[in-house]
Amino acid sequence: MSNPLKIKLSIADRVYPLNIPPEQEEGLRKASKKIEAMIKQFENSYAVRDKQDVLAMCALQFATQVEQKNIDTQTDTQQVEEQLKALNQLLQEHLS
Repeated sequence: MSNPLKIKLSIADRVYPLNIPPEQEEGLRKASKKIEAMIKQFENSYAVRDKQDVLAMCALQFATQVEQKNIDTQTDTQQVEEQLKALNQLLQEHLS
């Protein structure tokens, strides 16, 4: 097991010191950059007075993306299951 890595991430003009496993560093840094980019996008697009509002909008955006991926995955899984059942039935009919 590797030693925790000490990093600092800046989000919404605040610095957050973290102790993390080294294998998480890249993901955390990419996530931090995405959050910062989204903050700038919201600040440029909307009349936002408070960082709290921008962060709430970012959280909603990310949560929506996760939920939509879950819905899409579930739909894909159902379609694959239906196709496999139909294929299995065809095979059973031809083998009988």
